[in-house]
Order: sequence, then structure tokens, then C-alpha cells
Amino acid sequence: MDLNLKINEKNHVEIGGTDTIELTEKYGTPLYVVDEERIRNNYKRVFNAFTKHYPDFKIFYACKANTNLAIMRILEELGSCIDAVSPGEVYISLKTGFSPDRILFTGNNVTNEELKYIDETGVRINIDSVSQLKKLAKMVVPEGYKVSFRINPMVGAGHHKHVITGGKMSKFGIKENEAVEVYKTAKNLGFDPVGIHTHIGSGILDPEPFKLATNTLMDIAGIVASEADIDFEFIDFGGGLGIPYEPEENILAIDEFGEEITRIFKSKLNEYGMGKPSMYIEPGRYIVGDVSYLLTTVNTIKNSYRKFIGVDCGFNTLLRPAMYESYHHIIVANKAKDKATEKVDIAGNVCESGDLFGRDRLLPKVEEGDTLAIMNTGAYAFSMASQYNSRPRPREVLIKNGNSEIIREKETYEDLFRNQIIPKRLEQ
Repeated sequence: MDLNLKINEKNHVEIGGTDTIELTEKYGTPLYVVDEERIRNNYKRVFNAFTKHYPDFKIFYACKANTNLAIMRILEELGSCIDAVSPGEVYISLKTGFSPDRILFTGNNVTNEELKYIDETGVRINIDSVSQLKKLAKMVVPEGYKVSFRINPMVGAGHHKHVITGGKMSKFGIKENEAVEVYKTAKNLGFDPVGIHTHIGSGILDPEPFKLATNTLMDIAGIVASEADIDFEFIDFGGGLGIPYEPEENILAIDEFGEEITRIFKSKLNEYGMGKPSMYIEPGRYIVGDVSYLLTTVNTIKNSYRKFIGVDCGFNTLLRPAMYESYHHIIVANKAKDKATEKVDIAGNVCESGDLFGRDRLLPKVEEGDTLAIMNTGAYAFSMASQYNSRPRPREVLIKNGNSEIIREKETYEDLFRNQIIPKRLEQ
């Protein structure tokens, strides 16, 4: 993890050339702060790492990581495509300017109504099950209708058991030993299967599982191409590229990773005579995970059985530590260079015992009124936020060249019951 923080002469952490404490004074806390330049750099780093070895390469941003409209617009400008997993994500993607041909929908347990909507938008459908294939066949004219399939190989990886999406315990995709039959069935129904996809998990820093999945999917694709007579237009290796959350973790060597994955890809294309299909990957966290900080104010110091540092947000704002036991590095933003002197627990303001952002964190002496910066909150943070405990969700700001702009206004108490209806018989 890169801890080369930008610290100014006031001993304050800076984000994108902007003083974090000045931001809290202007916008209040809790506050998500997003660095636009880092988004752009992360995207270009991945794109360049692959295209220099295989030019027909596309990034499909896994927008479940963060669907803020401003972030989506930045990625649309950069030329990204979209990996969408719900009708809502398809809607957001279209709203922010992505054309249907740049969106790949990969849903699971999709309802008829959802599938009908996806078909009407014209985006490409990546089918997760035989059930979904049969539903679609009844809903559309299959003749010439292009589809792809998500295959579940016996390979899985991820930072927590809940994010491993490949292997026998996963609910996702079609078993690898049923792949040929599924493609034949699709063709018999009149569909034109043009793609194959897999996704083995999330938060992967070790390239070995991804390399194994690449080899496995290419072997499956080769067999399918031969036995089901499929001419693939694209092969999609999914996402899962991780970022380092803990100080001792190292960043994924993306240039070496891109070179190795494309080497395997090209070798297998030659081995099975599959021509030159497009190559896709679906990073989400890698592009937006480290672009954001969550700033929060210390409002309580409690010396109980342990020393608790109480802050003005909770797992309704950042769920990952409670849900996945995830580590997020935490800094005292207004005492950035001060020596760490005590171990403390950082506690949120939600009425749940699991509402903790960190145990036994070594920090400088923390006082009420200090600002904590929780790092790497760009992915699966706001997108998983809620109004639990009837707490409004926070504001987001975007930093570009030292200037800040609001990209999501904070909610009000009125927003908490918007769309609720009290029956006439219960009105006062």
C-alpha cells in the first residue's frame, strides 16, 4: 500500500491538492472526497498494460463499485465500457452517456420484467443460467440475437469468502462441464452465441488465481468453439483486480500482469485456432477504490474497557468493515505527521456492536474535534450505504486541480421518508 501521503505545512492531509480540513470546514462531515485525476490515471494504467500486448482490448468498468454520475461521466469520456449487473445499473449507464453497445449486462436470478427491460434497452446480455436462456427465448425473436454466457470454472479467489464467485460453492454462472451443451442449446433456439465470460472473485492481489482462471476459461472456450462451432467475437475474463488496503500489502504489478494474461490469451487462441476475438476485463475496485477518502469528525473519546474513538458516521456510511471484516487504513488528517502513541478502537455512531472501523489502531493522541481520514473508500462504500438508524447519507465532492465540486448532495431528514405513504385511516 502506498502511504506516500500529501501533507502540507499545516500538518494536514491533502487530496488532489486540497486541504482535507478546509474541505470539512466548507462541507461538513461525514464527507466523501474523490480525486478525479486518480480515476483517470488508474483507468489509463490498466488500458495501457493490456493494449500494448493486444490492441483489441476493452475495459468494462464494474459499475457496482461506484455509480456516482460524475464518476461514470469521467469513465465514459475515457472510452470505458460498462459491466452492469442490474437494470438500475443499465439505466444509470445509459443516462450518463454510454451507448447500448458499450454495456454488457450480467444478471443473476433475473425476473421476466427485468429481462424485458434489458432487451428493450438494446444492451448486450450475458446469460447466467439455462433458466434465463429459456426465459429470453420466449420473450424475443431468437434468430440472430447475440448473447454470451457466464461460465463458472472450478477456480475461485477473493479477499473474503463472500466475494469468491467461482467454484462449486458459488451461485453464479454455468458449470464448465455443461458449457458445450448450453452453447448448442442456444444455437438450436436460434440465438447467435458470440461471447464467453467468467468472474472468479474480488479483491485479488495475487495474479496466480487469475492466471489459472484465464487458462481454464481459454480451454473451455476452445472446446466450445470446436464442439459447438462457435466463432467468438469476445472473451471476457471478468474483474477482481484488487488494491492494497493494509500498509504491508503491495499493489498489483499491472504491467507484468497485463503482459502475462495477454500471453496466455494469445497462446490459447493459437492452440485452438480461435482467430482474434476482442479481449475484455471488468475492473471496478482497481479503478475507483483508492480515489476516495471518507472524512469523519471525532465527537467522543470514551475510556471504557477499551479506549473508543467515536466518530460521526457508521456502517451505514461504510459497510465493508462490518460486512467483510475489511481493513481500511485510518489517519488523523489534522495531525498527519504526529507520532503514533496509543492503540484505540474507532467506533461509528450506529446502534450495533459491529459498528467499528478498526480495532487496536496505532494513532497519535486523538482529541474530540479531530478529523479522521478513512482511506480507499471509492469502491463498495457509498454504493453500499444505507439509511439505517434513520441517518441521512453523506455528501460527496470531486477534486480536480485543487478545486472541489459537490457531486452528490447530502440527504436531509425529509429524504428519510420520501416515497413512504401513511394510509388514510392512520392519519391524524
